[in-house]
Amino acid sequence: MKIIGITWPQAAWKGTVVEYLVKKLGFVHYSVSGYLTEQLQTQGQEINRDTMRVLADSLRAKFWPAYSIEQLYLQAEKNGQNAIIESIRTVGEVEALKKKSDFLLLSVDADQRLRYERAIKRKDQITWEHFQEQEALEANNTDPNKGNILACQKLADIQFDNNGSLEELYEQIDRTVWMNG
Repeated sequence: MKIIGITWPQAAWKGTVVEYLVKKLGFVHYSVSGYLTEQLQTQGQEINRDTMRVLADSLRAKFWPAYSIEQLYLQAEKNGQNAIIESIRTVGEVEALKKKSDFLLLSVDADQRLRYERAIKRKDQITWEHFQEQEALEANNTDPNKGNILACQKLADIQFDNNGSLEELYEQIDRTVWMNG
């Protein structure tokens, strides 16, 4: 069994990588966003990027920095199939998962302006300024309970550059040693 995590800044197409692994290689998908959405629905709160970030930060502060991710890891481990856990956002999450057997962290990134254009194409209703503000809130925190995407990306075992086409992204995934070995 192999468990993979993925980290990324918004609109880098991490969902495309997840979908490719699920469809092409039969990985089971575990989503922090899905986990947080269920929690927010139970609490009767609005579901959006901001409320999910606040909830994730509060769960990390209440329990421990890797709480949500470890809940998904336990589900994946129990299932026993190759799995991908989406939304690794803190160094604590990376460190906790790297202690587990056979864990690999992927990072997917693209230029900020291109990612913003992709967000608009997928119908995100967000201004350039708000996009940048959201990214800054998640990018580089010293608080272990808050997102630090930049540090997570530096800790990734494999980095994908997604400034090109979908085909180029798929080629990067296929060329990766762990996929072919």
